[in-house]
Amino acid sequence: MPEQPHHLIPEEFAGNEWLVDELFEKYQDDKNSVDKKWWPIFEEMSKGSDSDSTSSPSQTASNSNGAATKTSAAAPSKAAASSSTQENKPKVTQEKTAPAAKADSKPRSEANSNSGEPKRAAAPTATTGGSKAKGKPEGVDQEANGTEGSPTKRPIRAQPEGAAKPKPKAQEQQDQGEAQDKVVKLRGPAKAVAANMDASLSVPTATTVRAVPAKLLIDNRLVINSHLARNRGGKVSFTHIIGYAVIRALANFPSQNVVYGEVDGKPAAIQPAHVNFGIAIDIPNKDGSRNLVVPNIKGAEGMTFMQFWTAYEDIVKRGRSGELTMEDYQGTTVSLTNPGGIGTVHSVPRLSKGQACIVGVGALDYPAEYKGASPRTTARMGVSKIITLTSTYDHRVIQGAGSGEFLKLVEHYLLGGDNFYDNIFEALRIPYEPVRWAVDNQVNPETQINKVARIQQLIHAYRVRGHLMADTNPLEYVMRKHPDLDIRSYGLSLWDLEREWPTGGFGGQELLTLRVILGRLRDAYCRTVGIEYMHLQDPEEREWFQNKLEHDYQKPAREEQFRILGRLNAAEAFETFLQTKYVGQKRFSLEGGESLIPLLDAIISDAADESLAGVGIAMAHRGRLNVLTNIAGKSYAQVFREFEGSQDPKSIEAPAM
Repeated sequence: MPEQPHHLIPEEFAGNEWLVDELFEKYQDDKNSVDKKWWPIFEEMSKGSDSDSTSSPSQTASNSNGAATKTSAAAPSKAAASSSTQENKPKVTQEKTAPAAKADSKPRSEANSNSGEPKRAAAPTATTGGSKAKGKPEGVDQEANGTEGSPTKRPIRAQPEGAAKPKPKAQEQQDQGEAQDKVVKLRGPAKAVAANMDASLSVPTATTVRAVPAKLLIDNRLVINSHLARNRGGKVSFTHIIGYAVIRALANFPSQNVVYGEVDGKPAAIQPAHVNFGIAIDIPNKDGSRNLVVPNIKGAEGMTFMQFWTAYEDIVKRGRSGELTMEDYQGTTVSLTNPGGIGTVHSVPRLSKGQACIVGVGALDYPAEYKGASPRTTARMGVSKIITLTSTYDHRVIQGAGSGEFLKLVEHYLLGGDNFYDNIFEALRIPYEPVRWAVDNQVNPETQINKVARIQQLIHAYRVRGHLMADTNPLEYVMRKHPDLDIRSYGLSLWDLEREWPTGGFGGQELLTLRVILGRLRDAYCRTVGIEYMHLQDPEEREWFQNKLEHDYQKPAREEQFRILGRLNAAEAFETFLQTKYVGQKRFSLEGGESLIPLLDAIISDAADESLAGVGIAMAHRGRLNVLTNIAGKSYAQVFREFEGSQDPKSIEAPAM
């Protein structure tokens, strides 16, 4: 990175000025405590601060001399005024001063010598009589342990020990009606943030606001995270999808990624070569306070969703662990902030120097007028949650109409325009179509009755053709779809997903939402196993399959998962050993189909639990040795002897290679 002048440092690290200031202080104490990549920048900052401090020494000296002369001249008059004031004060005030000063070193409570009952401790007051022995502390029994003046005196507690403690100075001032303002000097991050806010006042900004329906965003995120939970794991947040939509919009609307600058002293609009997308990360400190840093993802406009998601998670992880480098903070052009995480509808953030715009994401919630409506009411009325987006931009190079078009393009993507969700599903290898945006057609009772019949047709279609959408090819990714399994073919839309419908006994319940119905149908017929049984002539047999399949997914118990893993490891280890030990030997490996072993193990175990007398297995040569050893109980030694040519003559089995 080239050396920058001192006044360009805040623009280079826009949004992270407090961090630069904190590292600069560490550099001044010990330069080796910061990364060497920061040294050229801090050297320039040091030169700038040195030149500022030595700019006018003569003026500083003259000001100091003048101040000293004024102070010395004013001293006699102040002394005279003080003397006259002391003489004019009443005598009682002077008498009160001495006891009050001594009272600080005395206990706050004192005994009542007449009644013997405890009294509340009071502030010291003027003493006119000689009721207390001169030179003796208050609250001491003069006759309890020896004569007056004895060195050993026993204190008498007039109040509990906790009440006898002296009050803090602030509390004393409050009791006396002398509360004062608390002044705390800003240092470190707080000081840098204040300086950054002052500098941002020189940037003329404007803000565009747009409310976007979030129904499609919510539904597709549910599909994505459901698929991830069943496969690779991980979770996609709303910020991931919205951030990717902003990046896509910036790539197709480059006039929003323009920075104001000066070239040869003249104003200029600078178009950065790439979109360096800033992410606001809240980082907790050891003392319990929190700081906000804004690292950026370089060249985000050319990323797929998978690449963006990976880069986002990586930069957040390194930010939380303190592993971010100088390059991560450098050159942010557009940043994303998320005040909606704390319920804010939308905000107007400050734009740092050197940035084109900052996009704010508000709270995801229903409009205020529907806050009191029940979920069933909002579903029936077709009311969606909304999310408010703001674009705060540099008005010198970006105009309001352009910012409005930019947010309109973001909304276009969030509503599925230009195959936005298709690209996300393809990047994550989700083998199903995303949910599509549509206008609700729930307008009259006739349509509603018609939809009940159409839902029954949809259920039957999944039972007959659901296997056509099953993900049974692990070698090739294909987004599977069939018109008979698309809800749009039945006049249904995403607005019907939250509404309850009569099921005709599907899943053992009379009423279910369309979302639950679709989820159970896909879990039963469209995952990684295709099932066909509707060709069976016996209705009882078909109903038996339906009762076994059409229910919510139940995750196996921990012990069952370990058993499956053990069976898979045994099958894999057996095939690996044969391939390594007996190279060139003819055999029919199970490699790639090891899941057959835990499947047969489960079937035969359940058959034994149901008191089945025996099991006969007819199968091809492929995987036969693995089934014999891991299912039928044939010993490894027996198999190895057959490979080495020493077959047992008593064996009735033909050699299976």
